[in-house]
Amino acid sequence: MDTLSDVLRVLRMTGGVFLDAQFTAPWCVLSHATADDLRHHVSTPGHVIAYHYVVSGQLLLRIDGESPVTLAGGEMVLLPHNDAHLLGSALDVPAVDGDQLVPVSNADGLVQIRHGGGGVPTHIVCGFIGLESASHPLIDALPRVMKYSMAGAPAGDWIASSFRYAAQEVASQRAGSGTVLAKLSELLFVEAVRGYADKLPPERKGWLAGLRDPVVSRALIQFHARPAHPWTVDELAGVAFLSRSAFAERFTDLVGMPPMRYLAAWRMQLAAQRLREGRQTIAQIALTVGYDSEAAFTRAFKREHGMAPGAWRRVGASHTDIVYASAH
Repeated sequence: MDTLSDVLRVLRMTGGVFLDAQFTAPWCVLSHATADDLRHHVSTPGHVIAYHYVVSGQLLLRIDGESPVTLAGGEMVLLPHNDAHLLGSALDVPAVDGDQLVPVSNADGLVQIRHGGGGVPTHIVCGFIGLESASHPLIDALPRVMKYSMAGAPAGDWIASSFRYAAQEVASQRAGSGTVLAKLSELLFVEAVRGYADKLPPERKGWLAGLRDPVVSRALIQFHARPAHPWTVDELAGVAFLSRSAFAERFTDLVGMPPMRYLAAWRMQLAAQRLREGRQTIAQIALTVGYDSEAAFTRAFKREHGMAPGAWRRVGASHTDIVYASAH
Protein backbone atom coordinates (compact mmCIF):
# COMPACT_ATOMS: atom_id res chain seq x y z
CA MET A 1 0.00 0.00 0.00
CA ASP A 2 1.16 3.54 -0.80
CA THR A 3 0.62 5.10 2.63
CA LEU A 4 1.51 8.62 1.46
CA SER A 5 -1.13 8.48 -1.29
CA ASP A 6 -3.63 7.09 1.19
CA VAL A 7 -3.09 10.04 3.53
CA LEU A 8 -3.20 12.61 0.72
CA ARG A 9 -6.52 11.17 -0.42
CA VAL A 10 -8.09 11.46 3.04
CA LEU A 11 -6.76 15.00 3.49
CA ARG A 12 -9.28 16.12 0.83
CA MET A 13 -7.34 18.83 -1.00
CA THR A 14 -8.99 21.65 -2.89
CA GLY A 15 -6.75 23.72 -5.14
CA GLY A 16 -7.47 27.26 -6.17
CA VAL A 17 -5.98 30.39 -7.67
CA PHE A 18 -6.88 33.88 -6.48
CA LEU A 19 -4.26 36.26 -7.89
CA ASP A 20 -2.56 36.93 -11.21
CA ALA A 21 0.20 39.50 -10.80
CA GLN A 22 2.64 41.21 -13.12
CA PHE A 23 5.36 43.15 -11.31
CA THR A 24 8.18 45.33 -12.62
CA ALA A 25 11.38 46.06 -10.70
CA PRO A 26 11.83 47.42 -8.18
CA TRP A 27 8.98 45.94 -6.16
CA CYS A 28 8.37 44.28 -2.79
CA VAL A 29 5.06 43.01 -1.40
CA LEU A 30 3.98 41.67 1.99
CA SER A 31 1.76 38.67 1.29
CA HIS A 32 -0.45 36.45 3.45
CA ALA A 33 -3.39 34.41 2.17
CA THR A 34 -6.29 34.58 4.61
CA ALA A 35 -9.69 32.91 4.74
CA ASP A 36 -11.17 36.22 3.60
CA ASP A 37 -9.06 36.09 0.41
CA LEU A 38 -10.46 32.65 -0.40
CA ARG A 39 -14.10 33.16 0.53
CA HIS A 40 -15.22 33.51 -3.11
CA HIS A 41 -13.35 30.40 -4.26
CA VAL A 42 -14.07 27.64 -1.70
CA SER A 43 -15.84 27.14 1.60
CA THR A 44 -13.48 28.01 4.44
CA PRO A 45 -10.85 25.25 4.63
CA GLY A 46 -9.47 23.88 7.88
CA HIS A 47 -5.93 24.63 6.73
CA VAL A 48 -4.44 26.73 3.93
CA ILE A 49 -1.18 26.14 2.07
CA ALA A 50 -0.29 29.19 0.00
CA TYR A 51 1.81 28.97 -3.14
CA HIS A 52 3.37 31.21 -5.78
CA TYR A 53 4.19 30.01 -9.28
CA VAL A 54 6.62 32.10 -11.33
CA VAL A 55 5.41 32.15 -14.91
CA SER A 56 8.33 34.31 -16.07
CA GLY A 57 11.04 36.47 -14.54
CA GLN A 58 12.37 35.92 -11.03
CA LEU A 59 11.80 36.98 -7.43
CA LEU A 60 13.00 36.62 -3.85
CA LEU A 61 10.83 35.32 -1.01
CA ARG A 62 11.49 35.42 2.73
CA ILE A 63 9.60 34.61 5.89
CA ASP A 64 10.73 35.65 9.38
CA GLY A 65 13.56 33.54 10.69
CA GLU A 66 14.40 31.94 7.32
CA SER A 67 16.92 32.73 4.59
CA PRO A 68 15.59 34.25 1.35
CA VAL A 69 14.61 31.87 -1.45
CA THR A 70 15.26 32.76 -5.10
CA LEU A 71 12.66 31.67 -7.66
CA ALA A 72 12.85 31.79 -11.45
CA GLY A 73 10.39 31.08 -14.26
CA GLY A 74 8.90 27.58 -14.02
CA GLU A 75 9.52 27.29 -10.27
CA MET A 76 7.01 27.18 -7.46
CA VAL A 77 7.17 27.87 -3.74
CA LEU A 78 4.71 26.45 -1.22
CA LEU A 79 4.18 27.71 2.33
CA PRO A 80 2.74 24.66 4.16
CA HIS A 81 2.09 26.63 7.36
CA ASN A 82 0.79 29.72 5.56
CA ASP A 83 3.30 32.13 7.08
CA ALA A 84 3.18 35.81 6.16
CA HIS A 85 6.09 36.56 3.81
CA LEU A 86 7.86 39.14 1.70
CA LEU A 87 8.37 38.67 -2.02
CA GLY A 88 9.89 41.03 -4.52
CA SER A 89 12.65 41.88 -6.96
CA ALA A 90 14.62 42.98 -3.88
CA LEU A 91 13.70 42.65 -0.21
CA ASP A 92 15.30 45.92 0.93
CA VAL A 93 12.70 47.89 -1.06
CA PRO A 94 9.85 49.33 1.10
CA ALA A 95 7.16 46.66 1.14
CA VAL A 96 3.58 47.31 0.10
CA ASP A 97 0.83 45.31 1.81
CA GLY A 98 -0.63 43.05 -0.87
CA ASP A 99 -4.18 43.85 0.23
CA GLN A 100 -3.60 47.48 -0.73
CA LEU A 101 -2.93 46.44 -4.33
CA VAL A 102 -6.22 44.62 -4.78
CA PRO A 103 -8.65 46.69 -6.89
CA VAL A 104 -11.97 47.02 -5.10
CA SER A 105 -13.92 46.39 -8.32
CA ASN A 106 -12.21 43.01 -8.75
CA ALA A 107 -12.33 41.83 -5.15
CA ASP A 108 -15.02 39.19 -5.75
CA GLY A 109 -13.23 37.26 -8.49
CA LEU A 110 -9.73 36.47 -9.69
CA VAL A 111 -7.61 39.44 -8.69
CA GLN A 112 -5.25 40.88 -11.28
CA ILE A 113 -2.67 43.42 -10.20
CA ARG A 114 0.05 45.36 -11.97
CA HIS A 115 2.66 46.98 -9.75
CA GLY A 116 6.27 48.13 -9.73
CA GLY A 117 8.81 50.64 -10.91
CA GLY A 118 8.77 49.86 -14.62
CA GLY A 119 11.94 47.75 -14.78
CA VAL A 120 12.48 44.03 -15.35
CA PRO A 121 9.09 42.22 -15.38
CA THR A 122 8.01 39.20 -13.34
CA HIS A 123 4.74 37.39 -13.85
CA ILE A 124 3.42 35.20 -11.02
CA VAL A 125 0.25 33.32 -10.18
CA CYS A 126 -0.72 32.99 -6.52
CA GLY A 127 -2.93 30.19 -5.30
CA PHE A 128 -3.71 27.90 -2.41
CA ILE A 129 -4.27 24.31 -1.44
CA GLY A 130 -7.15 24.05 0.99
CA LEU A 131 -7.24 21.04 3.34
CA GLU A 132 -10.35 20.05 5.24
CA SER A 133 -8.34 19.00 8.30
CA ALA A 134 -6.80 21.77 10.36
CA SER A 135 -3.93 19.58 11.55
CA HIS A 136 -2.18 16.44 10.36
CA PRO A 137 1.28 14.96 10.99
CA LEU A 138 2.09 15.18 7.29
CA ILE A 139 1.61 18.97 7.33
CA ASP A 140 3.48 19.28 10.62
CA ALA A 141 6.40 17.41 9.04
CA LEU A 142 6.76 19.85 6.13
CA PRO A 143 9.09 22.87 6.30
CA ARG A 144 7.83 26.45 6.40
CA VAL A 145 9.04 27.04 2.83
CA MET A 146 9.15 24.43 0.05
CA LYS A 147 10.71 25.36 -3.27
CA TYR A 148 9.78 23.06 -6.11
CA SER A 149 11.19 22.97 -9.61
CA MET A 150 9.63 20.73 -12.21
CA ALA A 151 12.95 20.33 -14.02
CA GLY A 152 13.99 16.70 -13.72
CA ALA A 153 10.80 15.67 -11.89
CA PRO A 154 8.71 12.76 -13.18
CA ALA A 155 6.40 14.18 -15.87
CA GLY A 156 7.94 17.56 -15.01
CA ASP A 157 7.97 18.87 -18.58
CA TRP A 158 4.30 18.03 -19.08
CA ILE A 159 3.28 19.55 -15.73
CA ALA A 160 5.36 22.68 -16.33
CA SER A 161 3.99 23.29 -19.82
CA SER A 162 0.40 22.64 -18.68
CA PHE A 163 0.76 24.96 -15.69
CA ARG A 164 2.39 27.67 -17.78
CA TYR A 165 -0.36 27.44 -20.41
CA ALA A 166 -3.13 27.62 -17.81
CA ALA A 167 -1.41 30.54 -16.07
CA GLN A 168 -1.26 32.49 -19.32
CA GLU A 169 -4.95 31.77 -19.89
CA VAL A 170 -5.76 33.00 -16.40
CA ALA A 171 -4.01 36.27 -17.27
CA SER A 172 -6.24 36.61 -20.36
CA GLN A 173 -9.32 35.71 -18.26
CA ARG A 174 -10.34 32.82 -20.48
CA ALA A 175 -13.27 30.85 -19.02
CA GLY A 176 -12.32 27.65 -17.22
CA SER A 177 -8.61 28.39 -16.95
CA GLY A 178 -8.78 28.93 -13.19
CA THR A 179 -10.31 25.48 -12.72
CA VAL A 180 -7.54 23.86 -14.77
CA LEU A 181 -4.88 25.70 -12.78
CA ALA A 182 -6.52 24.69 -9.49
CA LYS A 183 -6.35 20.99 -10.38
CA LEU A 184 -2.77 21.32 -11.56
CA SER A 185 -1.83 23.00 -8.28
CA GLU A 186 -3.14 19.96 -6.37
CA LEU A 187 -0.96 17.72 -8.53
CA LEU A 188 2.04 19.96 -7.95
CA PHE A 189 1.55 19.82 -4.19
CA VAL A 190 1.58 16.01 -4.28
CA GLU A 191 4.73 16.03 -6.44
CA ALA A 192 6.41 18.55 -4.13
CA VAL A 193 5.69 16.42 -1.05
CA ARG A 194 6.99 13.28 -2.77
CA GLY A 195 10.14 15.10 -3.87
CA TYR A 196 10.71 16.48 -0.38
CA ALA A 197 10.28 13.04 1.20
CA ASP A 198 12.79 11.51 -1.21
CA LYS A 199 15.43 14.07 -0.23
CA LEU A 200 15.07 13.97 3.55
CA PRO A 201 18.44 13.59 5.31
CA PRO A 202 18.85 10.38 7.34
CA GLU A 203 18.78 12.22 10.69
CA ARG A 204 15.46 14.01 10.04
CA LYS A 205 12.48 13.09 12.21
CA GLY A 206 8.73 13.44 11.67
CA TRP A 207 5.90 11.59 10.00
CA LEU A 208 7.67 11.39 6.63
CA ALA A 209 10.80 10.09 8.32
CA GLY A 210 8.68 7.41 9.97
CA LEU A 211 7.24 6.46 6.61
CA ARG A 212 10.77 6.06 5.24
CA ASP A 213 12.04 4.07 8.24
CA PRO A 214 12.00 0.31 7.47
CA VAL A 215 10.69 -0.54 10.95
CA VAL A 216 8.16 2.21 11.62
CA SER A 217 6.83 2.10 8.06
CA ARG A 218 5.70 -1.49 8.63
CA ALA A 219 3.41 -0.28 11.41
CA LEU A 220 2.17 2.69 9.40
CA ILE A 221 1.37 0.44 6.45
CA GLN A 222 -0.56 -1.92 8.72
CA PHE A 223 -2.49 0.95 10.30
CA HIS A 224 -3.53 2.23 6.89
CA ALA A 225 -4.25 -1.18 5.39
CA ARG A 226 -6.30 -2.49 8.35
CA PRO A 227 -7.51 0.42 10.50
CA ALA A 228 -10.36 -1.63 12.02
CA HIS A 229 -8.08 -4.39 13.30
CA PRO A 230 -7.77 -4.44 17.12
CA TRP A 231 -4.08 -3.56 17.09
CA THR A 232 -1.93 -3.75 20.20
CA VAL A 233 1.59 -2.46 20.66
CA ASP A 234 2.76 -6.05 21.20
CA GLU A 235 1.32 -7.16 17.85
CA LEU A 236 2.81 -4.17 16.03
CA ALA A 237 6.18 -4.82 17.62
CA GLY A 238 6.00 -8.34 16.23
CA VAL A 239 5.24 -7.00 12.75
CA ALA A 240 8.24 -4.67 13.09
CA PHE A 241 10.49 -7.46 14.51
CA LEU A 242 11.32 -5.47 17.64
CA SER A 243 10.60 -5.75 21.33
CA ARG A 244 7.53 -3.91 22.60
CA SER A 245 9.54 -1.17 24.32
CA ALA A 246 12.01 -0.73 21.45
CA PHE A 247 9.22 -0.45 18.89
CA ALA A 248 7.15 2.03 20.93
CA GLU A 249 10.22 4.19 21.57
CA ARG A 250 11.28 4.18 17.92
CA PHE A 251 7.79 4.98 16.63
CA THR A 252 7.28 7.82 19.11
CA ASP A 253 10.75 9.24 18.49
CA LEU A 254 10.28 9.37 14.71
CA VAL A 255 6.58 10.13 14.29
CA GLY A 256 6.15 12.38 17.33
CA MET A 257 3.36 10.47 19.08
CA PRO A 258 2.85 6.94 20.47
CA PRO A 259 1.62 4.32 17.99
CA MET A 260 -1.82 3.87 19.54
CA ARG A 261 -2.37 7.62 19.62
CA TYR A 262 -1.54 7.76 15.92
CA LEU A 263 -3.96 4.91 15.22
CA ALA A 264 -6.76 6.61 17.16
CA ALA A 265 -6.24 9.87 15.25
CA TRP A 266 -6.09 8.07 11.89
CA ARG A 267 -9.33 6.26 12.67
CA MET A 268 -10.96 9.62 13.36
CA GLN A 269 -9.69 10.94 10.02
CA LEU A 270 -11.31 8.01 8.25
CA ALA A 271 -14.49 8.38 10.26
CA ALA A 272 -14.70 12.07 9.37
CA GLN A 273 -14.31 11.22 5.70
CA ARG A 274 -17.08 8.63 5.83
CA LEU A 275 -19.37 11.03 7.68
CA ARG A 276 -18.78 13.60 4.93
CA GLU A 277 -19.65 11.08 2.25
CA GLY A 278 -22.93 10.27 3.99
CA ARG A 279 -23.32 6.74 2.61
CA GLN A 280 -23.05 4.84 5.91
CA THR A 281 -24.81 4.99 9.22
CA ILE A 282 -22.84 6.01 12.30
CA ALA A 283 -22.98 2.40 13.54
CA GLN A 284 -21.51 1.15 10.25
CA ILE A 285 -18.75 3.78 10.35
CA ALA A 286 -17.92 2.78 13.92
CA LEU A 287 -17.29 -0.81 12.79
CA THR A 288 -15.20 0.18 9.77
CA VAL A 289 -12.79 2.15 11.97
CA GLY A 290 -12.42 -0.44 14.69
CA TYR A 291 -15.11 0.21 17.33
CA ASP A 292 -17.40 -2.58 18.48
CA SER A 293 -20.11 -0.21 19.67
CA GLU A 294 -21.56 3.05 18.45
CA ALA A 295 -21.36 4.42 21.99
CA ALA A 296 -17.60 3.84 22.26
CA PHE A 297 -17.05 5.35 18.82
CA THR A 298 -19.17 8.39 19.71
CA ARG A 299 -17.12 9.01 22.86
CA ALA A 300 -13.83 8.73 20.94
CA PHE A 301 -15.07 10.97 18.13
CA LYS A 302 -16.28 13.60 20.57
CA ARG A 303 -12.87 13.66 22.29
CA GLU A 304 -11.21 14.41 18.95
CA HIS A 305 -13.74 16.82 17.47
CA GLY A 306 -15.54 18.32 20.41
CA MET A 307 -18.93 17.13 19.13
CA ALA A 308 -20.77 13.88 18.50
CA PRO A 309 -20.64 12.25 15.02
CA GLY A 310 -24.27 13.13 14.24
CA ALA A 311 -23.70 16.81 15.04
CA TRP A 312 -20.44 16.80 13.08
CA ARG A 313 -22.17 15.27 10.06
CA ARG A 314 -24.68 18.12 10.06
CA VAL A 315 -22.03 20.85 10.19
CA GLY A 316 -18.93 18.85 9.29
CA ALA A 317 -17.82 20.98 6.35
CA SER A 318 -16.81 23.73 8.76
CA HIS A 319 -15.60 21.55 11.65
CA THR A 320 -12.75 19.38 10.35
CA ASP A 321 -10.03 20.18 12.85
CA ILE A 322 -8.72 16.78 13.94
CA VAL A 323 -5.91 17.51 16.38
CA TYR A 324 -2.65 15.61 16.17
CA ALA A 325 0.31 16.08 18.44
CA SER A 326 3.28 17.84 16.85
CA ALA A 327 5.26 15.55 14.56
CA HIS A 328 8.33 17.68 13.88
